[in-house]
Amino acid sequence: MILLNIDYSLPFANPVIIFTIVLFIILFAPIIFSKIKVPHIIGLILAGVIIGPHGLNLLRRDSSIVLFGTVGLLYIMFLAGLEIDLSEFKKNRNKIIFFGLTTFVLPLTVGILACYYILGYGFLSALLLASMFSTHTLVSYPIASQYGLASKQAVTLTVGGTMITDILALLILAGVAGITKDDVSGAFWIQLGLSSIVFVCIVFFLFPVVIRWFFKKYEDSVSQYVFVLATVFLASFLAEAAGLEAIIGAFFAGLVLNSFVPHSSPLMNRINFVGNALFIPFFLLGVGMLVDVSIIVRGWGAMKVAGVITGVAIITKYIAAKATQKAFKLSKTEGNLIFGLSTSHAAATLAIILVGYNIIIGEAPTGEPIRLLNEDVLNGTILLILVSCAVSSFVVESASSKLVLEANDVQENIPQLGDRKILLSLAYPDSVASIVDLGLMLKPKKAMSDIFALHVVNEEAIDGASHEKGKKLLDRAINHASATDNTIIPLTRFDASASNGIVYTIKEYNITDVVIGLHQNAGRDDFLGLKAENILKRVRETVHIYKPHQPINTIKRMLVVVPPNAELEPGFIHWLSNIITLAEHSALSTTFYGAERTLAQIRQAGLRISPQLSMMFKEFNDWDDFLIFSREIRKNDLFVIVSSRKGHVSYLRQLNKLPHYLITYFDQNSFLIIYPKQLDMGLDLADIQPAKDNVIESIGNRLGTLGRFRRVIQGRLGRKEKRQ
Repeated sequence: MILLNIDYSLPFANPVIIFTIVLFIILFAPIIFSKIKVPHIIGLILAGVIIGPHGLNLLRRDSSIVLFGTVGLLYIMFLAGLEIDLSEFKKNRNKIIFFGLTTFVLPLTVGILACYYILGYGFLSALLLASMFSTHTLVSYPIASQYGLASKQAVTLTVGGTMITDILALLILAGVAGITKDDVSGAFWIQLGLSSIVFVCIVFFLFPVVIRWFFKKYEDSVSQYVFVLATVFLASFLAEAAGLEAIIGAFFAGLVLNSFVPHSSPLMNRINFVGNALFIPFFLLGVGMLVDVSIIVRGWGAMKVAGVITGVAIITKYIAAKATQKAFKLSKTEGNLIFGLSTSHAAATLAIILVGYNIIIGEAPTGEPIRLLNEDVLNGTILLILVSCAVSSFVVESASSKLVLEANDVQENIPQLGDRKILLSLAYPDSVASIVDLGLMLKPKKAMSDIFALHVVNEEAIDGASHEKGKKLLDRAINHASATDNTIIPLTRFDASASNGIVYTIKEYNITDVVIGLHQNAGRDDFLGLKAENILKRVRETVHIYKPHQPINTIKRMLVVVPPNAELEPGFIHWLSNIITLAEHSALSTTFYGAERTLAQIRQAGLRISPQLSMMFKEFNDWDDFLIFSREIRKNDLFVIVSSRKGHVSYLRQLNKLPHYLITYFDQNSFLIIYPKQLDMGLDLADIQPAKDNVIESIGNRLGTLGRFRRVIQGRLGRKEKRQ
């Protein structure tokens, strides 16, 4: 009887039914269309056509669809700014301007001529209509992003060009609308210019200060995600208030947040998940619900308009993409990717057309209003949206897959980073998240890497409290890593000596990198602690000792100090690749300080490891004047010191003063001390501890109390390390 009380009339009005239908479409449309090799984006648009008011009429394109669709469009532009490679963006700014002007001016010029002479529209109507298909919407950007191409030059050019086309189209729209209303004057353009300047200053100068403060103060994942969303929509609102498009504000918010949201962070994973699972599919469904296929049989007016504007839009966008390809010597596949990304029309196109459709310029003898853009243009534009989105999706899908294959072929000629096995030593609850974040950022994108989290339990503890503490630490590390779609292998070891447990784990699992947090009681006389000192004496692999003062995503710069002859150590390429990987993951500007010969080797090796990464180099030779860095280091910098074990070629006696300097002058900064992989100096120091055990065992046998004596001695050693 309850089922009979539900209204099943079409279109559905029950919010539960509406949301259920939408979720099942979001779930099954990509699955079904992937079976027939159709991009999932087209699947969602076609699903919107089928269920929309011009199809089966299951759902209305009401305020809820419009709301989520608007959020989805802003989300796409936000992700484009968030995922873009900022160094690539700055480096290619002239190329971006070239492409942006080319992909706008060419369609605009040809479009005005086609609309004026072929379609017979007046100049203002032709200008507004041509500006409509001179813009583009990054509908297919999620495809390129899923292939991992967001930081590629072709994508960077297209995303940057999108901003230029939208701004220019907005100016034309404002001018045409003002002319029809007779309210365009010099004051209008001055006001628009001043409000735009204020908007840019707020977003790029005030927002970063607030964002950095919030991320330092609040580490709760939910609060951070809500804060990011609020920032995006505040920027979008401010853009509209300044007289610009909201998508420009969303893109600028992505640029500002770019350096605060590392690509391997849990926050980035949540941002991508929510956008790709909900908001962006809603936008694509909303685009599909606009399409009215029945206009094909209503007459040739709409079809003629649709044919002309679709042909001009696609052909001129293709020519602009190929011109950019030829001008900057890009590959054919990169040119196709630019064309695919820039040929789709949706939100901006529809917004311009609706404004033109609502502008009344006169009245017919029959009393019908004469619109700047008539119904044929409106219906033709809907077909343009469908066709251009289909072409865009297929081209981007094809170009992205080819570009990935080409990149893999090129990658074979570039020195590959070796596989990593990273061990995270966990001792303090407060530092778990920071240690895990650093470990994840040391993981190269291309290499196979395993990350282990270790907690050593004192085998002398009989109350089980230490074991329970270790379990909680490991659970926290696993949960933190899983939020980034990474897996951590938990390890628990029982040993009377923490350093013994770590050393034997390193050997058993062939660990390549060790990450240890600086112990909480670090002082001038006992800086590293007995545990870390023992590990450095007995292990030759790369060891990172980390003291986090603030979350790594709030760091602005990384300053790396390298001793002379560091390039002669066997672990040189390994630690350098770790630094480069860290810089890429966290989008940090990186400056190296060292001797001229060392810097030359770093520059040469860095170009081979990551040609696109921008690095700076400053000569530094006077290690007796190490305090000069107290003037170089700023509040939000990460200070990295490449050190050395005693007796090796890059060891300096001045390194003995390092604890005093760091504790006294750099206590308010995050710092990372790297001990690179080094060869054994004759005697294998790892054999000292087993030898000591043999001596203890011999004495114990002579005393007749082997078991008791050995446990007492090792228990005291373990307790001493624990106090450190």
